[in-house]
Amino acid sequence: MVTETAAFAPRTGFSLLTTSTDAIRREPGKVIVGLRHQLPYLRRRAQDHLLLVVFFENTGLREFRDAPAATTEDIYHQTVAGKFAQEKRRIVRELQRYGIHALLTPPQDLTVNAINRYLEFKARGLI
Repeated sequence: MVTETAAFAPRTGFSLLTTSTDAIRREPGKVIVGLRHQLPYLRRRAQDHLLLVVFFENTGLREFRDAPAATTEDIYHQTVAGKFAQEKRRIVRELQRYGIHALLTPPQDLTVNAINRYLEFKARGLI
């Protein structure tokens, strides 16, 4: 298990490894179960590299969720859309518990957010 101290200790000489995944291909409530299958692989990569897992926020789903609901069915669909967004945020928190860095970003902001995260790692002496 990665301890909090080890996860945030300066790791000079390590490579920054970035990977993206769409762990949200399952129905809400089962996403964390799917993540647990990937977790051993991600933890092994995080032992040898500074790992950043990138998740893309579904902006279309966010716009739908935030639009005014016209029918009861719209309310239901917006609730499900909200659960998917909540699951992604939960995945990010779960990874952080294991010392794995995660970035949840809209696709159009990927470049800026990835560069900002890289600069944050440099400033903290992680790379």
